Amino acid sequence: MLLAVLSGFIIACFVPLLGKQLRGKWSLIMTALPLSLFIYFLTFINPVSRQQKLFFSYNWVPSMGINFDFLVDGLSLLFALMITGIGALVFLYTSAYMQGDRYLDRFYGYLCLFMGAMLGMVLSDNIFTLFVFWELTSISSFFLIGYNNESKASRKSALISLTVTGLGGFFLLAAFALIGNITGTYSINEMIGSAAVLKAHELYLLIIIFLFIAAFSKSAQFPLHFWLPGAMKAPTPVSTYLHSATMVKAGIYLLARFTPVLGGVLVWNNTLTIVGGFTMVYAAFHSIFKKDLKEILAFSTISALGMLVFLLGLGTSEALLAATVYIVVHALYKAGLFLVTGIIDHETGTRKIFKLSGLRKVMMPVAIAGLLAMISNAGIPPSFGFIGKDLIYESALQLNMNATVLTAVAVLANTLLLYASILVGIKPFAGPLPDTYKEVHLPDWRLWVPPLFLGAVGIILGLFPVIVEGGIITPALLSMHPTAPKIHLKLWHGFNLVLGLSAVTIMGGLLLYFSLKPSIRHEVWLAKFNKLSPQNLAIYLSRKFRDFAGLWTRLLQNGYVRIYVLVIISFLTALLAYQSFTQVRFYVDPAKISPLTSAEMVVMLILITAILYLVYTPSRLAAVAAMGVIGYCICLIFVFYSAPDLAMTQFAVDTLTVILFVLVLYRLPKYITYSNWLIRLRDGLVALFFGLLITILGLEVLNEPTSKETTQFFAENSYTLAKGKNVVNVILVDYRGIDTMVEITVLTIAALGVFALLKLQLNKYDQEL
Repeated sequence: MLLAVLSGFIIACFVPLLGKQLRGKWSLIMTALPLSLFIYFLTFINPVSRQQKLFFSYNWVPSMGINFDFLVDGLSLLFALMITGIGALVFLYTSAYMQGDRYLDRFYGYLCLFMGAMLGMVLSDNIFTLFVFWELTSISSFFLIGYNNESKASRKSALISLTVTGLGGFFLLAAFALIGNITGTYSINEMIGSAAVLKAHELYLLIIIFLFIAAFSKSAQFPLHFWLPGAMKAPTPVSTYLHSATMVKAGIYLLARFTPVLGGVLVWNNTLTIVGGFTMVYAAFHSIFKKDLKEILAFSTISALGMLVFLLGLGTSEALLAATVYIVVHALYKAGLFLVTGIIDHETGTRKIFKLSGLRKVMMPVAIAGLLAMISNAGIPPSFGFIGKDLIYESALQLNMNATVLTAVAVLANTLLLYASILVGIKPFAGPLPDTYKEVHLPDWRLWVPPLFLGAVGIILGLFPVIVEGGIITPALLSMHPTAPKIHLKLWHGFNLVLGLSAVTIMGGLLLYFSLKPSIRHEVWLAKFNKLSPQNLAIYLSRKFRDFAGLWTRLLQNGYVRIYVLVIISFLTALLAYQSFTQVRFYVDPAKISPLTSAEMVVMLILITAILYLVYTPSRLAAVAAMGVIGYCICLIFVFYSAPDLAMTQFAVDTLTVILFVLVLYRLPKYITYSNWLIRLRDGLVALFFGLLITILGLEVLNEPTSKETTQFFAENSYTLAKGKNVVNVILVDYRGIDTMVEITVLTIAALGVFALLKLQLNKYDQEL
């Protein structure tokens, strides 16, 4: 299992080595990876259909309880089959759609990376490994959305996508940390036993808020939906794979997976129902006014995701069954429509709906694929979409409260989505063929076979739902609702209210199609409300935040080292002052203070004199000499208190520092006073106050009881464990080895930076800038 999950990452590392081979016919071989994984996960259908849960555990960070724990149950298997199955078709489609692209190897690498991240996410039983894979999906999707990196629009869309989903990842980590702390386990399966504890906990509301933000950001729920339409700047294979079948359903998976753990509470159900219901109507309404095929599909995808959140919010076994079926239905028809759109764009060079017609005469298989996908989207029998739509209406009608309102909302959204699917699946192929497209021809079979296959599967599953009923749908439902009654999917339920609502949906969609003709006027009218859109509000807030960041930078990070030091010292002074006045007792025991010797008094007198001379001298060379005197006085203090090793270290460092200062003195400008007396007075007061607080802190330490446990440990173990008699050296080299290595690395980098600056030679143009 670990190899199956990590295979995408492994292949992604080796794909760039293939280079030129992948740009030719060899690109077809990449389809073998998702196809083989699809076949591998098919082998789990039999045990999962018998309600078995298969666990696979691999040690990663066992001391922290973080391992590669994978769980194969109905829900994870459903998503794994969807990820690999749709992935195989997308990989095949890509081999023709992007044939000859100079960065095709890189593109396949990103696809493999994304597929591996999605598989790891849906199969993880450990919440922190789930989070790691969750973040990897955001990163890999960023690369895919911004694949056309020479396009400013693509780069902007990728950044917006990463910002929104990255924000969700932050809240997901916070939610998982709280859940793990309360339940005492990181296993999602074990958390089900602690569901009652979680729901009764005072932090329950905060947990679900964090979880909702994460899920809504990834699954494009209002008001965090605006990144998805912009992501359509990506190539069609990306839109198909990420934004119809897989990544956008990551949030849906998260909500479904935690339904048994956190669901069943009024605030959980009502929030999901309201947000999902509003999102599906809002996005469906916008989809009917868009004139670009990808934009239509983007908003209809947001609406479909809202439908899934809506069903998860209803929370009944019927609603969860409808959600499970609709996940499959949506993946089939939406992936098919995206692939059809890609073919149209690839062959005609446009996606504008009012420019397209009659393409059935030159691309009949593609037209059939679009028709089949539209039938499934519309819920017209005998498609699997018809079964899914009936289940949605049935689950809404069976509610005890607000059944009429919620059913009407579902009917309205489905009617609008039907109109959008007709625009994409039928409109480009109906009517006469313009002279502009008479030279268009049927593309490579690798382009039209995948959408045709998806459309055919949607019809086959509608005629024979038993194919997925026992092995996929039922186990997935039981993963979310363990006490759900036995189900039986069938195409025909007789003449009833549900069938009547389906007929109303179909008739309403057709009526809307014949009465509302695509026009630019619609988009112009809708653009009037853009100022109030979540995207514009988010952009406005981001600009204000950037302005604040610029102001903050100009104030605190203006390029002057003395300002940096002043800010740091001021902050530490405020922190120490608060701590001192709230917790320090200000008690000094004279008995614990050693009497000063004459030698110490002489050294302290020299030290104070050197400091005052350093502050007031107008000579840079004299200041450096005074600094050296201060350093050597500190060396003597170390000697007085039996720390010769520290004294030698201080002596070496101080000597080297003085030499370096003297060596670079001749490169420095003439000694100039950079500050007035007020600034110097401010700096002096800050320094005096900080020194006073450090003195108080040092005296307070004397009142604390001395613990010898650490001293005894190092004294007893430094030789036996580290083979060294010098305890200080052993601590630095062995017990703090990594810390010391990092310190050395930082010093090395700083030295390289200084060397580079010394060697820097600016030309005349750079100096003018």
